[in-house]
Amino acid sequence: MINFYIERDHGIEQAVHPEPNCWVALTDPTDAEVREVAARYELPSEAVKAALDLDERSRVEHDDNYKMIILNIPTRESDNENELYTTIPLGIILTEEAVITVCSKDTHILRGFSAGTERNFHPGKQSRFVFQILYATARRFLLYLRMVEKKSDSAELKFGQHQKNKELLELMKLEKSLVYFTVGLRSNEAVLEKLVRTDFLKKYDEDAEILEDAIVENKQAIEMARINTDILESMSNTFASVISNNLNVAMKILAIITVVMAIPTMIFSAYGMNLSTVSMPLANSPWGFPLIIGGSVAASIVAMIVILRIKLFK
Repeated sequence: MINFYIERDHGIEQAVHPEPNCWVALTDPTDAEVREVAARYELPSEAVKAALDLDERSRVEHDDNYKMIILNIPTRESDNENELYTTIPLGIILTEEAVITVCSKDTHILRGFSAGTERNFHPGKQSRFVFQILYATARRFLLYLRMVEKKSDSAELKFGQHQKNKELLELMKLEKSLVYFTVGLRSNEAVLEKLVRTDFLKKYDEDAEILEDAIVENKQAIEMARINTDILESMSNTFASVISNNLNVAMKILAIITVVMAIPTMIFSAYGMNLSTVSMPLANSPWGFPLIIGGSVAASIVAMIVILRIKLFK
């Protein structure tokens, strides 16, 4: 899908055809749309399609007639029960006539610009536009990291109540999400550092603060991702230990029951054999059956008391 946005009457409007200093937004484009944009702005198709490769890492690239920045942006993938947070590439291509963004999904990061809610957004000011996208990306990372933190707290609370494997699987997904976030944030950090060190983009005085804010937010997101990763690893180990301890307790209870039940089993087995009633105690007594049952129960109770007192199964 191709959308064209221009600035008119101090606001952002969607245009039917591209105009000078416009923003061209490609969202999950077809091959025909890629070829159309590449031909219009004299770009290689490989550059336009680069951000559609989900394994593409953050980087900067320039040629005679264009400059390209690829970022890793956060996104959510939902299934029936859980959400997985991951990252996808976002390509920003700068030409003399337009700013072109390429992404495989409709992302929240660009919706604020297309809706006109992003402050001081001007498609014609390319450097500012790039810095604003970088800042919006870092803010979205922080938002999702807070959501991951809340989900981990919820999983901890549920595990304390139910102690099921479902919470462990939830933590595993959150840890996986943090791995994606950490890799994406560090890749973006390399791009930010290169933008600061080099003259890849013109840095105007009024835009310097936006770039500085993006760097600060990105560093904060990296630190937050690291802390959450350490917390989740500790929680996972604790949960696994609790489950293992519960299993040990269950096995101890079963072992005590087995030992206690072994005593009446041996007695009943002896009386159940086909032996002469002359040599079998209480075989001819009318009180034989209740006495044997009572003796077996008493022996089992004594065995249980002994086991509990000597703490045989600690």
